[in-house]
Amino acid sequence: MGTLRDLQFALQLKIEELRQRDALIDELELELDAKDDLIRRLQGELDRLRLTLSAPGTSGSTAVSTSLRTKRQAVVCEPTSVDPKHLLETLPDSHSKSLESQRLIETALLESECVRYMGRGQVQALVDSAYSVTLGQGACLVQEGEEGSQAYVIEEGKMKVSRAGQRLQTVEPGRLLGELALFHSYTRSSTLTALVNCKVWVLEQKDFRTIVQRSSLLRTSHTLDLLRSVPAVSSLPQQQLIHLAHSLRECHYNNSDFIIRPGCAVDSLFIVSRGQVRVTERHSVSEEPVGLSTLSRGDCFGETGLRGDDMRMRSVVAVGNVTCLVIDRESVRKLTGGSEDAAKNTSETNQHKTNRSDEDGTLPCVVTLSDLQVLCELGEGQFSHVKLVHVKGDVRRLYALKMVRKCSLLSSGQQERVLTERQILMEAHSPFIVRLYQTFRDSVCVYVLMEACLGGDLWSLLNRRGVFGDEACRFYAAGVSEALVYLHSHNIVHRDVRPENVLLDQRGYPKLTGFGCAKRLDSLESADSVDSLGSVGRCWSFCGTPGYLAPEVILLKGHGVAVDIWALGVFVYELLAGSSPFLSTDLMSTYSAVLKGIDAVDFPKSIGSTAAGIIKTLCRSDPSERLGSQRNGVKDIQRHQWFEGFDWEGLKQNTLTSPVSPSEISEGDYGKSDSFSEEQTNPASVDGADWDKDFCSSPH
Repeated sequence: MGTLRDLQFALQLKIEELRQRDALIDELELELDAKDDLIRRLQGELDRLRLTLSAPGTSGSTAVSTSLRTKRQAVVCEPTSVDPKHLLETLPDSHSKSLESQRLIETALLESECVRYMGRGQVQALVDSAYSVTLGQGACLVQEGEEGSQAYVIEEGKMKVSRAGQRLQTVEPGRLLGELALFHSYTRSSTLTALVNCKVWVLEQKDFRTIVQRSSLLRTSHTLDLLRSVPAVSSLPQQQLIHLAHSLRECHYNNSDFIIRPGCAVDSLFIVSRGQVRVTERHSVSEEPVGLSTLSRGDCFGETGLRGDDMRMRSVVAVGNVTCLVIDRESVRKLTGGSEDAAKNTSETNQHKTNRSDEDGTLPCVVTLSDLQVLCELGEGQFSHVKLVHVKGDVRRLYALKMVRKCSLLSSGQQERVLTERQILMEAHSPFIVRLYQTFRDSVCVYVLMEACLGGDLWSLLNRRGVFGDEACRFYAAGVSEALVYLHSHNIVHRDVRPENVLLDQRGYPKLTGFGCAKRLDSLESADSVDSLGSVGRCWSFCGTPGYLAPEVILLKGHGVAVDIWALGVFVYELLAGSSPFLSTDLMSTYSAVLKGIDAVDFPKSIGSTAAGIIKTLCRSDPSERLGSQRNGVKDIQRHQWFEGFDWEGLKQNTLTSPVSPSEISEGDYGKSDSFSEEQTNPASVDGADWDKDFCSSPH
C-alpha cells in the first residue's frame, strides 16, 4: 500500500509540475505576444519617423527617400448595384445573435479608425448583417496572398497571425480583422489560423457597401422631399434642387442653443430637418423679446436675409435637440441664379476645341498598324507597353502607341475601364489633355495611338527635384485646372489626378492623362423619377489612388466632380512638400488620415501661408465647402489669391515659359528603328467576346 501511495503522490507531483509548466508556457506566450506588439509599435514609429525625415520641407533635406518615392497604383472597386430603386428596396439579410454578440461586434467596429466615421444606423445594420462561422483547431480562416472581401470579429477562441511562415501575433476575441476588405478587395498580407476551436463573425464587403450606399440615397431622397416643401426653393427646376440637396450641410443644436443671435446679420438659409425652433423679436434693446412663431420640420428661416432684408432684431433658439440643413447666401446665388461665368465657360470650352484642331502633330490621315514604325520604348505599365512611333515616311511627327494586353485585361476585369477611357479621350479636345488620335486591335492587344509627350511625367520630374517652388507649382496646377474646367463642363470626373498622370510635352507644358478611373456623370436633366434623384450626377465606385482619395469616396457616400477638386489640393501640397499630406505606412492609416482632415496635417515650412490657404480650401472634408464646387466650378479656384498675377492667357496661348529647362526634357535615344509587328507582343492570341470591336475606329 505504501508503494501505491508513493506512486500516487509521485503522479500528483508530475501532474502539478506539468500544470505549472503549461501555465509558464501560457505566460511566456503572453509575454511573447506583448513583445511582438511592442516591436510592431516601435517599427511603426520608426516607419513614421523615416517618412517624416524623408519628406522635403520637414527637415533640412530636399530629397525624398527613393524607396518611398515609388509610382502608385489606383484602387478600383465597383458598387454591387448602380440601380437606386433596387438599393432603396434592398437590405442585407439580418442574422440573429445575442445582445452580447451584438455589443462585441459593434465595439470592434467602432474601434476602427475608418468605420467610426459611419453613422450609428449604418453600424447597427452592419452588425445585424454579420453571420457566424466555427473553426476547428488548426483551421485556416485567411490565407496569405488570396484576394479578400470579408472582415472578421472573433467572439470565442484565439487565432494566430503569420506571414511567410513566421508567427506575428496571437489575436484574442473582440478584434476586428481585415477591415480594409470592407472598403475594397485586396491581397491578404498574412494568414489567420485557429489555435483552438473558434467562433468568428463574418462581415461581407457587399453588405457594407449596400448599407452605406442605401443610407446615402435615403438621406438625399429625404432632403429633396424636404426642399420641395420649402416655399423659398420649391419652385426651382429639378436639377437645381438636386444641386442644392448635395450642397446642404447638416448642423446640430442642443436645447436653448442660439441658432441666430439678435444683432447678427443672417446670410444663410436654414431648413429645420428635425425638432423645433422658437423665433422671437426685440424691437429695442430695452424691450423683452416677443415670441413670433415656433417652426418645425420643413419650415425655414433666414430666407429674408437671403433677399437682403434685415433680420438683426430677431433670434432663433433651439427647442430641444434640433437638426438644420444650412446653405449660405453666396452658394444659393451660385446654384440658383445666373452666373456671369456660365456663358464664358462654354465659350472658353469651345475655344479649347478650336485651338486643339490647329495643333501640330495631328494625323495626316487614317493609318493602320503596319503603317507605324517603332523608334523605342517609352515606358511600361501594369498591363501595357508604350512605344514611340512615327508613320512610315514622316519622321517629323512622333506619336505614343500604347499596347494593352487583352489577356491581362480579361483576367483582371478591366476591359470596361479601357473602353471608358477610349470613349472619353476620343471626344476630349483640350490642349491640357493628352490627345488620342486612333485606336486599333488584333488578336493579342488593343492599341491606342496618342500624342507623344516627350517631357515624361510630372512625378518623375518631382522625384528628381524633390520639391517645386510656388511659381513652378502654380504653372502645373494651372494646367491641370484648365483640364478640369474642360472635363467638368462635359460632366466628366477624372478621379485620379496625381503627378504620375500629368505628362509634359516638348515645351514642358502639362497635359492630363490616366483616364482609367474617369467617368461620365449622368446629366442632372436626365433625372426623371424620385428614385433616381439621389444618384444622378454621382458615382459610387471606390476608385482612385489612396493618398488622393476624397473622404466621400472612402466613406462610400457617392461622389461627383468635387473629388477632382480635393485631389487638386493634394496635388498642390505634394508638389510643394514632396509627399502627400496623408502619407502613411499602410492603406488603413492613410484612409484614417484623410478622414481626420487637412486641418490635422502639419504643413512644412516649404508651403507658404497663401499656398496653405488654397490647399485647405480645396481639401475641405465637406464637398460642398470646397473652393470650386459651386456654380462657377474650377474658375473660382483660378481666382484665388495664390494665383494672383498668374498669366492665364499666356498659359492658354503657349507664351509662358515652362519651369522645366530644355535640358531636363529627355527625348530618349531614337536611333534604333523597327517596323511594328504582332511578334513584338505576346504571341498568344486571346479568344473571347467581341468586347473590343470599337477599337477599329478613329476619332472624328
